[in-house]
Amino acid sequence: MQVWPGQAYPLGATYDGAGTNFAVFSEAAHRIELCLLHDDGSETAVELRETDAFVRHAYLPGVMPGQRYGFRVHGPYEPERGVRCNSAKLLLDPYARAVSGRISWGEAVYGYPFGRPDARNDLDSAPHTMTSVVVNPYFDWGDDRRPRTDYHRTVIYEAHVKGLTMLHPGLPEELRGTYAGLAHPEIIAHLTELGVTAIELMPVHQFVQDHRLADAGLANYWGYNTIGFFAPHNAYASWGDRGEQVLEFKQAVRALHQAGIEVILDVVYNHTAEGNHLGPTLSFRGLDNASYYRLTEDQRYYMDTTGTGNSLLMRSPHVLQMIMDSLRYWVTEMHVDGFRFDLAATLARQFHEVDRLSSFFDLVQQDPVVSQVKLIAEPWDVGEGGYQVGNFPPLWTEWNGKYRDTVRDLWRGEPRTLAEFAGRLTGSSDLYQDDGRRPLASINFTTCHDGFTLHDLVSYNDKHNEANGEGNRDGESHNRSWNCGVEGETDRPEVLELRERQMRNFIATLMLSQGVPMLSHGDEFGRTQRGNNNAYCQDNELSWVHWPEPPCALGADLGDDEDDAGADEADGADRNMSLLEFTRAMVWLRRDHPVFRRRRFFHGRPVEGTHDELSDIAWFTPQGQEMTQRDWQAAHAKALTVFLNGHAISEPGPRGERISDDSFLLMFNASAETLEFAVPVDHGRQWHAVVDTARPAGVLPGAGPKVAAGDRVTLVGRSMMVLQRPA
Repeated sequence: MQVWPGQAYPLGATYDGAGTNFAVFSEAAHRIELCLLHDDGSETAVELRETDAFVRHAYLPGVMPGQRYGFRVHGPYEPERGVRCNSAKLLLDPYARAVSGRISWGEAVYGYPFGRPDARNDLDSAPHTMTSVVVNPYFDWGDDRRPRTDYHRTVIYEAHVKGLTMLHPGLPEELRGTYAGLAHPEIIAHLTELGVTAIELMPVHQFVQDHRLADAGLANYWGYNTIGFFAPHNAYASWGDRGEQVLEFKQAVRALHQAGIEVILDVVYNHTAEGNHLGPTLSFRGLDNASYYRLTEDQRYYMDTTGTGNSLLMRSPHVLQMIMDSLRYWVTEMHVDGFRFDLAATLARQFHEVDRLSSFFDLVQQDPVVSQVKLIAEPWDVGEGGYQVGNFPPLWTEWNGKYRDTVRDLWRGEPRTLAEFAGRLTGSSDLYQDDGRRPLASINFTTCHDGFTLHDLVSYNDKHNEANGEGNRDGESHNRSWNCGVEGETDRPEVLELRERQMRNFIATLMLSQGVPMLSHGDEFGRTQRGNNNAYCQDNELSWVHWPEPPCALGADLGDDEDDAGADEADGADRNMSLLEFTRAMVWLRRDHPVFRRRRFFHGRPVEGTHDELSDIAWFTPQGQEMTQRDWQAAHAKALTVFLNGHAISEPGPRGERISDDSFLLMFNASAETLEFAVPVDHGRQWHAVVDTARPAGVLPGAGPKVAAGDRVTLVGRSMMVLQRPA
């Protein structure tokens, strides 16, 4: 075999049409062997003799795409000094573009013998671990163009590749649970009809199934256990893992772009799948443990601000380079449109405290590629001082956990909620205005993958995570949920009616709030996880999306004994379809009216140059009187009316034109009692109702009932109504 010197950059395996350049960083290694793996289980070892700035490299003519490989690192194994080199462990390339196979768990993939964590284990891990794959980078993107949807027009749909597609009746079985399934016309049609503009995929970076979960017969379903920051997860490919997963992912992105849908990746750059000091040796630990991980004063152990056993060392130039190279790769080569950063507060921990000016954010700010895509922070971690909602730099948007909590509190009837709810409804200016950000910095959500689904939020007071095997101790215990009178499933009509109304309330509130709305997959038709609020390990029908079937297809051709069951199933399907239609209508109401998606905060006064004497926003009691300080602070107050002035939008259109819209009255009754709301007398003479969540359909047909200034409208307990006045 010919071995040429090659280049130190780019890192990883780079195929150029004639051969492959290999480059890997390690400051701890004495020497490194590149191992080419063959299908008969043998391997060919090539020592990487050329070194530049601790990057060892070589070029191998004739090594083609599909070639599996790994590294063996020779060097000291001294855990007390933070060094864990072990040539018996075949290591994944941190820059691998694809990964083949799965881990066969056992002592061989660990750097130590079980029971003796400071000793060295010389069992060969090669037959039991995953391998890196050389990938062909060439792909015909055709006329692919990123949608580049502005934030104020964005509706995000959080989804799991497998969970969204696994049970869809319109998908061929071989495509279910795959990237190809995600790109299937049935899935894309659902997203476009719903009005979604961006799909936010739960982790698709190559991740690892945890040893503990595998032994328990469970799986890491969510995927927040990354081992390959450049590689699409191989289990989501429908036709192979020797690079085919890369092609299939690119094809999915291309198909979604053709439908005008952006692709945002949920990425986990805060830790890796190697866990704490008792975890396996798969890649980074064996290459250069101290350069990749944040170690404690006793260097045998790892600092953990993620709850997973380790945290990446965010002040290491090699870690920062790897993250930035990864982000650029997914933008330039995979054509993704943005990232949601899991536990992003950890990325800001340059030393110990969270620092919004840390090196990572400096690099993102000046990067000409990464700075131009959507950047969404999950603004917390589990370390001290880790809750940082509102504290990220101006370039970033944030999952607004305070929005979630406040909206949940309002609709479950918590006292003294109105004032904070008003701030959340109008874009959370208290969080984002002081650093120059706009309402669009707030990614609004009431549910996400982590916690109750929307159905379960209104059906359970308590979590029910027994299936996870942790004695129901895992998952959040304070969910701000309310079961509407019965814990779990029920056939009581009055409870079901209230739950359906509450789900409509949450969806309507989300879509009519300033900021960027995010739906969790399946919430549009009320999917349930049976009260499990931490389904991270449930790769089964508990967490997969059950798609509703048309009611007429259910309960047909049943015998006498099955009539009742069939009728119940049909009723449930009818309710699911009704919620789906309501969700679609609310998304499109938002998309059609710029007054619900303003790019600037409200002024609370008439806007100069709009020729309208009315304020751009006004707040009223149910009696139609403007809210006073006493009204805001009243413990019993759970109802209000909001006036949104479509004639007083201060921001211009894309060509500098004035934007004008219809005006709206949003009436919220979060109390348990039926209340009469007076239509304010000085903010429009004639209105018509367009939304009433007390009605099963939620959205009123045609123009809806006419309402005049001074009239009174009745809102049943825990419902909302929307009145519209044409421009």
